[in-house]
Amino acid sequence: MTDASDDGVIPPVPARGSAVPSTPDAADPGLQTQIRAARSEFELQVAHARAEFEEANARIKQRTGRDLILATVIGLAIGAVVLASLLFVKWPFVIVGGGVALLGVFEFSRALQSAGRRVDVIPQLLGAVFILLSAYYLDLWLHWVALIVTVVVAIVWRLIAQMVVRDGRVYAAVVEDVLIAGFLPIYVPFLASLALVLLRQEGGEWWVLSFLIVAIASDTGAYATGLTFGRHPMAPRISPKKTWEGFAGAALASVVAGVLLAWLMLGLPWWTGIIFGLVVLATATAGDLGESMLKRDLGIKDMSSWLPGHGGVLDRLDSILPSAVAALALFYLLTPLAVS
Repeated sequence: MTDASDDGVIPPVPARGSAVPSTPDAADPGLQTQIRAARSEFELQVAHARAEFEEANARIKQRTGRDLILATVIGLAIGAVVLASLLFVKWPFVIVGGGVALLGVFEFSRALQSAGRRVDVIPQLLGAVFILLSAYYLDLWLHWVALIVTVVVAIVWRLIAQMVVRDGRVYAAVVEDVLIAGFLPIYVPFLASLALVLLRQEGGEWWVLSFLIVAIASDTGAYATGLTFGRHPMAPRISPKKTWEGFAGAALASVVAGVLLAWLMLGLPWWTGIIFGLVVLATATAGDLGESMLKRDLGIKDMSSWLPGHGGVLDRLDSILPSAVAALALFYLLTPLAVS
C-alpha cells in the first residue's frame, strides 16, 4: 500500500530551507486585535474632536451670528487674491480694489432702496468708476475734480428724476434722497480711491498692504478677545456686541502689527509702528461703528449676504475705507523718517 491522497497524487515535499507559505489563519491574532483596537480608538478621538469643534463653532455662531469656518475660508481666499494683486505689479490691484469698491456701491445702493430711499444706481456706478480711475491715472487735483463732478451729477440726476416722476414724495424724503446721492460717492468710491492714490506712490504697494494688515489685525483682535473676555459693552446703542475688552485686544493687535510692519516692511523706525497701529485702530473702529449706525438706521443686520460668514462687501470694508485716509496721511508724514 502507498500513502497517496484520495486522487492518487502524492503531495509535493517543500525543499530544504524554503519557507512555508503563510495563511490568514497563521497570522498573529493578538497583533490583529491590537491594530483593530488602535484604529477604533483613533476613529473615536477624531469623532470626539470633530463634535467638540462643531459644538464650539455653533456657540460662536449663536453669539456672533457668523459661521467661523466659512468666514475663515472666505477671508483667506480674499487675502490670497489681494496679496497676488499687490506683490508682483501694481495695476492688478486697481482692478481688484476697484471691483470691490463697485460691489460696495451697488450693495449699499440696493440696501438703501430696500429701506425706501431713491438711489440712481447706474449714475452712482459710473461716477464711482470715474473717481477710482482718476485716483490712479490722473493728477491729484484732477482726482478732486472728478469727485466734485460726480457728486454734483448725482445730486442733479436725483432732482431731475424726482421732477420727472412727480409721485407726490414729501419734501423731507426728497431732501434725504439728495443728501444720500451726494454722500454715497464720498463714502465708498472716494475713500477707496485714496488707497489707489497711495498705491501709485513709490513703494506705495507696501503701504497699502501694511494698512490692510493692521486693519485686519485690529478686527481679528477685537473679535477674538471680545468673544473670549467681552463683558462691558462699548457702544450698546450702536453695536451691542462690541466690548471694551474687544477694543483692548484690537489695540494690542494693531500696535504689534504696526511695529512689525514698520520695522520689516516699511523701513521705518520701530516706534513709528506704534503711531501707525494706533491711528489705523482709531479709523478702523470709527468706520466699524459708523457702518453699524448706517445699518441700524436702515434696520438691517448686514448690508447683504454676498460673503457667507462675513455678511456683505461693506461689512468687510467698513474699517478699511477710513483707514485708507489715515494710511495716505501717514505716508506723507512718516516717509521722511525711513531708514536709508
